[in-house]
Amino acid sequence: MSDTNKPVGDATKVVLAGRRPEWTQGIVSPPVWRASTILYDSVGHLRDSATRDTHHRLFYGRKGTPTQWSLADALTSLEPGAEGTFLYCSGVAAIAAALLSVLSPGDELLLVDSAYDPTRGMAGGLLKRFGITTRYYDPMIGAGIADLIGENTRAIFMESPGSLSFEVQDVPAIVAAAKARGVTTLLDNTWATPLFFPAIERGVNLTILAGTKYVVGHSDVMLGSVTAAPGHFKKLRETSFQLGQVASPDDCWLGSRGLRTMAVRLAQHQSSALQIANWLKSRPEVAQVLHPALPDCPGHDLFVRDFKGSSGLFSFVLNGGDEASRAVLIDTLQLFGIGYSWGGFESLAIPADPHRYRSVTQRAAAGPMVRLQIGLEDPADLIADLEAGLDAFRQARG
Repeated sequence: MSDTNKPVGDATKVVLAGRRPEWTQGIVSPPVWRASTILYDSVGHLRDSATRDTHHRLFYGRKGTPTQWSLADALTSLEPGAEGTFLYCSGVAAIAAALLSVLSPGDELLLVDSAYDPTRGMAGGLLKRFGITTRYYDPMIGAGIADLIGENTRAIFMESPGSLSFEVQDVPAIVAAAKARGVTTLLDNTWATPLFFPAIERGVNLTILAGTKYVVGHSDVMLGSVTAAPGHFKKLRETSFQLGQVASPDDCWLGSRGLRTMAVRLAQHQSSALQIANWLKSRPEVAQVLHPALPDCPGHDLFVRDFKGSSGLFSFVLNGGDEASRAVLIDTLQLFGIGYSWGGFESLAIPADPHRYRSVTQRAAAGPMVRLQIGLEDPADLIADLEAGLDAFRQARG
């Protein structure tokens, strides 16, 4: 069993992808190849290897083994039109390598104002130290991004939807404006994955996943990836090698294992999250539910136009209350853990304060916000848990 060139559905793709016979050798899943030193037959063999391309060829452990190549190949195959994928030890490492592969001192980055906080930290820290300027833009700007592209603008970074406030960006319009000016586009596509938003097919140059989330799916591995459109992979790979980036074979093996069930897990995350989001809309304690598949969410029309589905992460705004009463709500929950990250089998709840991470956009809210990661538990049980939490919130709010 191996990859097929015939058109197949997403659930079939994630089962077949990356399972080349030369890597599996008859085993269903590619095994874990751990290596640092690779031995050569002779000095001549060693010298010859140093002059050849190391892509998908054993050279030195940092250049990868079939375990890493299998997962990278699988992720590439999920993005129609992609040239290649590089793997990283975390999603943040993937973001850093992607940005450094396209930006140089004196360049300008346009960064969406709803971006993940570590991405913002990178812009104001590492990139700033390297002489790279960042300007933030409204996630709802769409084709208006063209007015912000300046002489030194080299890249536009998108995150759609934003992982706290869930604005959906007009990616095709931004990509079109960028292409017209020769600007590289990058997208953090962790929320949707390529199954729900095939970014390369939509014109994005570099698409980034925190594989820690839905690819792995079990909250036990840190992993990241960048998949590149034609013409962008070589520079990405060179930059990543120069940074010494490598994802461990064991983590990649766990990523490959998680990938096989990603389609069915996403279907369940989607179904449960929509059921819970719609229930929350009916509650008087809730002022707004920020889920891209619901009409109240900014950019919902773009979601309907561009996305194939929705995942399990969304937020809701409380009707009044303060930080203390919000904490009572979250602390009351029994089935929702309190912790960062998402995409695993377990449900999570955290306080969300997007206003703390904004530079050019602020939106009024009726009360504090809670972000939910809906896991694979029975949604009826999660609703009962949230009902108890909202009852406690109402009492604490007074």
